[in-house]
Amino acid sequence: MALKSALAVTLVVASSVVVVPTTSSAAVQALPPQCSGTSPIRCQFAVAPGNYQVTVELGSPDRAGNTSMSVEARRQILSAVSTTAGQVVRTAATVNVRVPEGQPTGQGGTGTSGLSITFGGSAPQVRSLTVAPASSPVVAYLAGDSTVCDQPTAPYTGWGQYLPTRVGSGAVIANYGDSGESSGSFLANRALFPTMKPLIKSKDLVFIQLGHNDKETTATAFRDNLSRLVSGVRERGGTPVLMTPPVRRLFSGNTLTRTALHVNNRGVDLPAVIRELGRSANVPVVDLTAKSKALVESMGPSASQRLYLTREAGDNTHFSAAGAAEMSNLVVQGIRERNLSLTAYLR
Repeated sequence: MALKSALAVTLVVASSVVVVPTTSSAAVQALPPQCSGTSPIRCQFAVAPGNYQVTVELGSPDRAGNTSMSVEARRQILSAVSTTAGQVVRTAATVNVRVPEGQPTGQGGTGTSGLSITFGGSAPQVRSLTVAPASSPVVAYLAGDSTVCDQPTAPYTGWGQYLPTRVGSGAVIANYGDSGESSGSFLANRALFPTMKPLIKSKDLVFIQLGHNDKETTATAFRDNLSRLVSGVRERGGTPVLMTPPVRRLFSGNTLTRTALHVNNRGVDLPAVIRELGRSANVPVVDLTAKSKALVESMGPSASQRLYLTREAGDNTHFSAAGAAEMSNLVVQGIRERNLSLTAYLR
């Protein structure tokens, strides 16, 4: 009953953050009873899988605040926003809820059913919060591996966990990335493309980033697997987008190695296969290999460690939070360059 009451509140918001004075409302609103705690503030809504519109006012009439927002399995929605006393930041986001809430195969745990929202930051202040079913948002599905997925445990972070910070209300990121998946296993595993495909509707996008785990895949098999994914998306009326995989941090001197650039154990240049398929099948390609190569080589062997888990785990493949944020920025850059339909919803 309390949730129903909260959902009755209607706020008109733009797709970007709007700052309004607290005097614009006669009464100070309160958080719904589904929320508890102060730092962080955690909220749990008993909703079914689907897409939901989350509208929030951050700030306080009499206290300064610094508030971030994440949902589900460490999926970042809003970077930390600072507010002065008497100032409120009003924003809205569309959020995807599924079971399990993290990786589709349940790796790292299945999480909690319903919608989990966490407000962090150095001094979280939340004035009001509403949750309502989303009305036919554009969905951007992510088909990928561990460099993309919603990683359940820090410091491991997929770039798909940071992409929602760049997407405004009306569009939603549905991250079906899963650790260890190759182009073949993403097709075959019932929890992955067979589950995703029936959900795709006209005008939805599907970003396909595979290759990290295709170490022994032939060029023919790799191309065929990606072609089947592309065809499956098109059968549903969606728009496929091919992505070359981000580089590994493997240097020879100041230059990345062939392995870093995804030339696999059979000598197949996987990004080259992706680029060629994009040209021949008329599929847009976001060349994350080229973009991340330029970034990582410009930083050099030492500074680039902060993007990966080199220091924490001797891991030069998976990203830190900083690295995931940088990679999501490169993805957004590619989305704009290709003028994909998601561009209209970018913050």
